[in-house]
Amino acid sequence: MLLAIDVGNTNTVFGVHDGDSWITQWRSATDATKTADDHAAWLWRLSDMYKIDLSQIKGCIISTVVPQAQFNFRNLARRYLEIEPIFVGDPGLEFGMPIRIRRPEQVGADRIVSGLGAHVTYPGNLIVIDSGTATTFDVIAEDGGFDGGIISPGINLSMRALHEAAAQLPRIAIQKPDLVIGQDTVSAMQSGVFWGYIDMIDGLVERVKKEYGKPMQVVATGGVAALFEGASQQIDYYDQDITIRGLLEIYKRNS
Repeated sequence: MLLAIDVGNTNTVFGVHDGDSWITQWRSATDATKTADDHAAWLWRLSDMYKIDLSQIKGCIISTVVPQAQFNFRNLARRYLEIEPIFVGDPGLEFGMPIRIRRPEQVGADRIVSGLGAHVTYPGNLIVIDSGTATTFDVIAEDGGFDGGIISPGINLSMRALHEAAAQLPRIAIQKPDLVIGQDTVSAMQSGVFWGYIDMIDGLVERVKKEYGKPMQVVATGGVAALFEGASQQIDYYDQDITIRGLLEIYKRNS
């Protein structure tokens, strides 16, 4: 079995693959201060609940955008699974994905993994939208090459900034408002953030398609992507599994 771990700025996803399919996925809040022991205690409790024998795990691949968390996850694999983990970004790791931008070393591991996961699932040229702490728009060519992208603040980050910078604006939950024109402070904030993000997504996708000059499909993933389903006119697919699928593909190409 394979343990795949995707460490994002906000959430960490653990997936267990038995060689044929994903048998489970678990999500926890990312906390770089958690030790290997903390992660192991959490994993073993969940594995007991789901009747999964973690001693059968023979491989581990990890993608992280939180460098300070890498030490503890490496120790988790070494100490509790008795295997040497593969980290996305390790020297010599093969992706089979040409990075065709001026500074390829600056592309985050999460963007490479999501792009590859989308490429092996959907044909043709793609725009991969990943909605997390940041919202990224990555252009993946038909041959799997990474042709560039866009990085913007995530919807939760924008909502928090609005609350923290304006003394009289409350902290609110993100949801689709019934009306565009707010009738009170909360509904006005919800409308501004939700529809502002929908129009940002649709507007940027339209600009990317025009600049790229080729037919493209749009795939959305990430923790809050489901909020946009049915509201965006540009998103073709909502797929929460492309990142974990990308990790599996990288493991296959390097194991």
